Order: sequence, then C-alpha cells, then structure tokens
Amino acid sequence: MTRPASSEDRWLFATLAAITTVTAVVSSLGAPLVPSIAARYDVPLSTAQWVLTSTLVTAAATTPALGRWGSGRLRRPVLLAGLAVVLAGVVLAALPISIGTLIAGRTLQGVGLALTPLTLAVARDVWTGPRLASRLSLLSIATVAGAGLGYPVTGVIAEHWGISGAYWFGTALVTLTLLLAVRFLPREAQGAPQRVDVPSVALVGVGMVATLLAVSQGERWGWTAPGVLGPAAGGVLLLTGWVLRTRRLTARGEQPLVDLRLATRPGVLGPNGVAFALAVAMYGLLTLVVLLVRDDGSAGWGLGLGPAEAGAVLLPYSFMSVAGSRVALRLARRHGPHLLLPLGSTVFASAMVLLTLWHDTYPQALLAMAVGGLGSGFTFSSLPTLIVPHVPRAETGSALAFNQLLRYLGFSVGSAVTVALLEMYGGHVAAFRATALTMAGLCLVATVAVVVVPWLRRTAPAAQPEAL
Repeated sequence: MTRPASSEDRWLFATLAAITTVTAVVSSLGAPLVPSIAARYDVPLSTAQWVLTSTLVTAAATTPALGRWGSGRLRRPVLLAGLAVVLAGVVLAALPISIGTLIAGRTLQGVGLALTPLTLAVARDVWTGPRLASRLSLLSIATVAGAGLGYPVTGVIAEHWGISGAYWFGTALVTLTLLLAVRFLPREAQGAPQRVDVPSVALVGVGMVATLLAVSQGERWGWTAPGVLGPAAGGVLLLTGWVLRTRRLTARGEQPLVDLRLATRPGVLGPNGVAFALAVAMYGLLTLVVLLVRDDGSAGWGLGLGPAEAGAVLLPYSFMSVAGSRVALRLARRHGPHLLLPLGSTVFASAMVLLTLWHDTYPQALLAMAVGGLGSGFTFSSLPTLIVPHVPRAETGSALAFNQLLRYLGFSVGSAVTVALLEMYGGHVAAFRATALTMAGLCLVATVAVVVVPWLRRTAPAAQPEAL
C-alpha cells in the first residue's frame, strides 16, 4: 500500500484512534448507571448488569468473524458497516422504552468493540518500524482508556439529562466517527477476504450467553435450580461443540473461525492467557469500584455517592492506562517485552489488594483505580507487540482478533461473575474483600504461569518493538 502523505497520515491515525476510543466509550455508557437502571426498571442488580454483559458477549462472538470478514479489500466496508450497527444500537438504547430495548441496543453496540483488531490490521498495512510499534501500542490501549473515559462522561450527562441523554451523546460521537471513517479509511488493502464459519459464531455467542446467565442468576435462583443448571450445561456443550468443530475443520484443511493451533503456539499462548485473566480482573475492578461508590452503605462498604462521582472514579484508571502504555514501550525497547506481562499482572493484583485494605473514602478508591490503570497499561499495550512477530502477516487480523476475543470473554466473565461472587460471599464488607482478593489471586496465578512455564514466556527476537 502506498504510504499516505503527512497530513493524510495524521488524519488516518486520528480516524483509527477515534474508532477504537469512541467504540470503547460507547461500550461503557451505562456502567456507572447500573444501580440507577435497576431502580428505574425495577429489576435486580444482576439483571441490570446485563447492560454491560450483553455488549461484551456480542464483542466476543463477533470479533473473530469481523477479523476474517474484514480481510483484504473488505476491510473498509466491514469497518463502515460495523460503525453503522453501533450507531443503530446507541439510538435504540436512547429510546426510554424498556429494559429489554436497552439491552438490545447495548447488544448491537458490542459490534464496535469487535472493530479494534481491524484498526490494528490497517495500521500494520500502512506503517512499519518504530512508528508501527508506537501506534499499535496506542491503538491497543485506546480500548482500555476509552472505557475509562466513558464512565465519567456517562455519569455527568446522566446526572443532568438522564440515562437517555448519555446514549444520545453516544449517538453524536459515533456519527462523527463514521464520517471520519468514510473520508479517511484506505480504499485499498492487501490480501483476499476470508471465509467466516458462521455456525461457530452462533456457538460462541449462544454458549457464552447461556453460561453467563447461569452464573449471574445462580445465587438468586439457586445453584441447583433447573433454570441455572439447564443454561449452564447447554452453554458448556455449545462451547465444547465449537472447539470440536474447530478441530474438525482444521483437520480437513478448512478455515475455522479461529485457528486454535495459531492461538496456542509459543509466544502467543502466554499473551492470550494473560489477556483473559487480566480482562476478568479488570471488569471485576471496574464493577467493584462503581458499586462501592454508588452503594448507600447498608452492606457496610458503600460510599453512597452519585453517578457523576461513580464516573469520575474511572479517570485515574484511564489516564494511568495511557501513561503505563508509554512506560511499557520504553521498557520493552530497553529490556525486551517479556517483562511486561508479569509486571502488569502483578501491578494490577496490587490494585485489588489496595481496594481490599482501603476502601472507606473516595480518594482511596481513586488510588486503587490509578494503580489498576498502570497495570492495564503495561499489559494490554504490550500484547500486539508480543503476538505479531509470531504469526504470518496474512493471519495478523485473525490472531489479534482471537486475543481481542479472549479479552471480551474475560470482560464478560468479570462483569457477570463479580456480582455473583458478591452475592455468594454474602454481600457484606467481608464479601467485598473476598471478591477483590479472588480477582487479585487470578492476576497472580497468571503472573506465576508466565514466569515459570517456558512455553508461555518464549519470545522471538523479532518481538522487539524496533523490529516490527
């Protein structure tokens, strides 16, 4: 592809950054409002939490599909079509009809998160060397930072114009991003479009919904109730069927939705595993802090503040995510990228421990979020740098899409499981601490695995940012 002129280069990067950031902002619209949504529609907190979970499940199911549909000459139309679906979703969510309509709109918005791997693929087509490393890092962390920015925006707007106002604001953002994409996305791309295994998309999507439904409702309905055991068993069977179907297609030489052999090769498996673990913990942290700020204190651990404060608590997380990504890039150039995964996991675990020890005041919540953002910045910004050198150029989109899928699966699990853990542990202050420590333990397990298991920590010389 011909390298863009300087002004076109800047506008193209601004467009890619807008796609990743705005879709992440939109995906987080409503997160600080979960308690308000539960009250407005008179539904349990675990049901209102599906305003978040439904978006993340859609992202997990559609990310690998869009990664393949968006190969080669179809990359531009798939990006544009995805943004159009997101636009329809925010308009639907803005209509104050019912909780079902709101969740349906949020489900459509999940397609936006699936566009991130395509923006990374566009970047690899256009840039090389240190500039590619820098821009891959920034685009990768934009998803995390965008989610953090969406929280305060939601809180402030909702406090003045209600839940619908937040989604009308999202409508304006997506419309502007779509216009930028129409003008500046490259009209040419290398490679041919790839076949998409649609049945696998359905197996992943329905399997995740069924499994998470059982997890989120288990404490309320009873863990042995038919309404819990049925979806749980069905979800596990569907996800198992997806794995078996993937192996069968691979054995026949056909192209599966995700090449699991590629996803588990040395140098790729470690980043994929850490991406999932940190994603679970990340949404665990976000959910815990929002509930901490909004809860009225009746359970012994709430601060009783409003949507604006619940949104603003994410600002340190967002800022430190970006700062951490820049520090990570310098560390990778000096010492190699292999240190970033265990370092990021450990720092994130320390944020959960801080929240366990000190959560009585708003500044303490801000401190925990700042440390968590630093850990996220170290981890998520390094994942593309670690993965790209280990996969063929033609499979870059698919490999990054699978890593993104694992992130969204982790986000979905973290969103649903956190509320379930709070209920399972009893809902009081000890339950809050136990849930945070559970998430910290998950991060530390990922740290130990990456450090101890050679297969997980293996890196190639080409993984150095300068060699990309």
